[in-house]
Amino acid sequence: MKLVTFAHNGRTAIGAVINSQIVDLSHLAPDMQTFIELGARGLAAAQTAVTTHSSQTIPLTAVRLLAPIPTPRRNVICLGLNYSEHVKESYSARGQEAKLPETPVVFTKATTAVSGPTDPIPYDPAVTTQLDWEVELALIIGRTGKNIPADAAMDYVYGYTVLNDISARDLQMAGKQFFKGKSLDGACPIGPWIVTADELPDPHNLRLTCRVNGVVKQDGRTDIMIFNIPTTIAYLSRGMTLLPGDIIATGTPDGVGFARTPPEFLQPGDIVESEIEGIGLLRNPVMCDA
Repeated sequence: MKLVTFAHNGRTAIGAVINSQIVDLSHLAPDMQTFIELGARGLAAAQTAVTTHSSQTIPLTAVRLLAPIPTPRRNVICLGLNYSEHVKESYSARGQEAKLPETPVVFTKATTAVSGPTDPIPYDPAVTTQLDWEVELALIIGRTGKNIPADAAMDYVYGYTVLNDISARDLQMAGKQFFKGKSLDGACPIGPWIVTADELPDPHNLRLTCRVNGVVKQDGRTDIMIFNIPTTIAYLSRGMTLLPGDIIATGTPDGVGFARTPPEFLQPGDIVESEIEGIGLLRNPVMCDA
């Protein structure tokens, strides 16, 4: 099932996308966070609504899609340096010898960075002139868990979505950690929907691409992640409770702008497309915010 949060006729609601139509699920929950917390019961009720057409349907073209979880209850959890070629290009760009991480490299993005699948990426040269792209597979946690063993970790995954970890490289490199350079407003486009885990049985066999103005910049596959999803969940949940609705971004493949020769960064007017097979496409314009 593809689950969306959408705006239509002055209201925001949740729904399921079926054949380019949205089945309104607002009778089940007021928002996606609450719906995810319903777990299997919510999904069963949604399936009933879809199969019986008991809910209002709206053409997908008539709505504005928002981030599936527009305001997460806590920061987006992200993995850095989780593809070996990206590790190599990152170290090389800094004139350093590459060293693969022995444990996951974790940082977070502020909730206020989250934006929708077609929302603009703000560009303010007084803040940054080095906006970079990073297409990533993101997973959504479906139930509360702590100290989750790797062999049970996939049972905690509710679904998957596309995420672009927009990064202000000048701010990121100037700081001692990633948070500020990763958390500018609009620096976390997510969507276009959540594909539930049952419809994506092998998330480790997906192609992910990023295009800028139609030119392919990143082209990778999730099967070459250094730390796979079960390992990541087991690591994060060690001594730290994961909650329903938590968003975990699993890292980006090589091809980012700052590591190119010469470096490339986003400019006003650019169109950034982030796509993962089996899930969908983000298409975000870069727009002046000064």
